[in-house]
Amino acid sequence: MSSNLTGEFAALSAAFLWAMASVIYSRIGQQIHPLELNLFKGAIAVVLFLFTILISGDLLPALAFNNYFLLILSGMLGIGLGDSAFLTALKYLGARRTLLMETLAPPMTAVLALLFLQEQLSFAAWCGIMITIMGVVSVLSERVPATSTYHSTYLLRGIGFGILAAIALSTGAILSRAVFATTSISSLWAALLRLMGGLLILIPWVGIKRRSHIKLPTLRVTSAIFLASFAGTYLGIWLQQTAIKFTAAGIALTLTNTSPLFVLPIAAAMGERISIRAIAGVGVAIAGIAILFYLQ
Repeated sequence: MSSNLTGEFAALSAAFLWAMASVIYSRIGQQIHPLELNLFKGAIAVVLFLFTILISGDLLPALAFNNYFLLILSGMLGIGLGDSAFLTALKYLGARRTLLMETLAPPMTAVLALLFLQEQLSFAAWCGIMITIMGVVSVLSERVPATSTYHSTYLLRGIGFGILAAIALSTGAILSRAVFATTSISSLWAALLRLMGGLLILIPWVGIKRRSHIKLPTLRVTSAIFLASFAGTYLGIWLQQTAIKFTAAGIALTLTNTSPLFVLPIAAAMGERISIRAIAGVGVAIAGIAILFYLQ
């Protein structure tokens, strides 16, 4: 585990960027199918990563086949399946409810890391994880004025997709962590291979599900997708892989799932009323993050 907090800072930076991207996705998510949106943002990010690798001259290290396979499988699950499920849940539940479901990912990841990687966390780290989750849950479970009426079927579908997204995210993180633990692959290449794995499942999936219904987005929507892809997918996944490389998987996933806390000032800037309970929830989550930083 890193002593200079590189992984922790990378995770929080990823959370901030995902918060910005989520605001954009929540605005365009009703205009484009979740599968197509996931495919477009993944393709844009792959091009950006390839361009970055060409400029940096970062060479892919020679790895055993099973390590390449694990990274690609990680992308299939975490990005191809997980992001599609998340975007679908966002459509059914809205941003706050969906992000609440995503708080299931950190404890899932910590337990999976304990079972499959024998990655032990201290008692203080477990306390930090749980306190952080409590703060995020407090913020997201706050009753807010309803903007639309959800049919019970939509709620059940959204909850199902939210759980699926959390499981896929945590499983993908564990597979990625397993490769980092045994190889010297860079975060840049790991992110690219994961994205390519996501596209491997998304391209045929979109082709089968959407067929002739695929429509290219308007220039305005395309610009929004590019901006969100640059911040949330390109930089966000790069930082996420850096976090997973330099700190325990459970800690990395806990900190990257603090995105809802960063959404609060954005919401305030857009004119949304922020309650005392929401501010208190942020304080609790920050206390949990402090424990992860200083007492792990």
